[in-house]
Amino acid sequence: MSPFYRTKLAHWIDRDITLDSLQELPFTEKDELRISQENCSPYGDYVSCGEAAVARLHRTSGTTGRPLILANSAADAGRIARVGARSMWAAGLRPTDRVVHCLNYCMWTGGFTDHTILEATGATVVPFGVGNTRLLIDSIVGLGINAISCTPSYPGLIEQILRETGELRPRDLKLTLGLFGGEAGLDNPDLRNAMEEKWGFKVRNANFGLSEVLSILGGQTDWTHDLLYHASDVVFAEILDPLALERLPIEDGTVGELVCTHLAKECQPLVRYRTRDIVTVTGVEPGPDGRTAWRFRVTGRTDDMFNVRGINVFPGAVRIAVDSVPQWASGMFRIVLKGEGPYDRITMTVEAAQGLPVTRWSEAAERVEAAVRTMVGSTTKVTMVPFEHFPRTEGKTRWVEKEA
Repeated sequence: MSPFYRTKLAHWIDRDITLDSLQELPFTEKDELRISQENCSPYGDYVSCGEAAVARLHRTSGTTGRPLILANSAADAGRIARVGARSMWAAGLRPTDRVVHCLNYCMWTGGFTDHTILEATGATVVPFGVGNTRLLIDSIVGLGINAISCTPSYPGLIEQILRETGELRPRDLKLTLGLFGGEAGLDNPDLRNAMEEKWGFKVRNANFGLSEVLSILGGQTDWTHDLLYHASDVVFAEILDPLALERLPIEDGTVGELVCTHLAKECQPLVRYRTRDIVTVTGVEPGPDGRTAWRFRVTGRTDDMFNVRGINVFPGAVRIAVDSVPQWASGMFRIVLKGEGPYDRITMTVEAAQGLPVTRWSEAAERVEAAVRTMVGSTTKVTMVPFEHFPRTEGKTRWVEKEA
């Protein structure tokens, strides 16, 4: 046992712990891991293996604080690839496919580790990374690539380059499968339908996970827009009432925070780790293809939630609202939070749809405000800006800007 958990679980060390009695144990918080690594660099004192066992190092993206250094043994890396491959296979990736992987390889788990996950399906993987989008377009066409792995906002950057060159349309790239992750919104049918119509590929959220737990825990398949939990043999999942902090049953309709415990991890095992992801269970019965994984949607995060007149607002829900009116807005926006809150309204800057005349921006703002009010239940003040006002990015898009 690691020094971290030897101290944290001192009262339970001599007890027999079952999955049911696991709920008696204390939670592990991300800030605890950060402090652990600050005091015991680089792995933290929650590492439970020797240096000789560490085969690979990664770093988290740092979107919610100081990045964590992640250590994996060869066995850990093998499990991550095997479980993640289940998600990619369920999404439709096969050995006959050629997939270009467009996530950052610079120590982020989504780069190299997800590359190994794609390879574990037997598919041919092109390790492109991010940047040089013109070369990416040429590679897709020249190599006959039919699948792409990236964030859901990245195709927007490719579209921008295609418009600038004027030579090809998105469908001309002949991609048939889009494997996405890292951002919310893909369970919105309007967004999915718009992407599929424009690109001609199947849209799959194939990459839900947390680097410190497992690169990929779940993803979508062809018979549901919900996520299937693919990691039950490696990571034990609990759903927590965010207020009472008590375990809830995993059954249709349950809403709560996902809490994860490693069942098999050599280097940095975690016990009752609070992911801060709020999930809604949407089904537990076997699917039409025989898959028995329970299904869920990610509806927000407790650490990016903000309060507007007593209403808890998640940026992911706001994005779904904006995506529901594609005739008025491009889907790109920023929520502007001034001060610490709570807030009187949601203040937003929203990008107009391509080709929408300035004379209709006032109406567009009203339509977006109405969509957000319907989806979130909160009053919104929208300021419209021109199409392509916000930069398209290869990485994760930050939807919230905070001002002092």
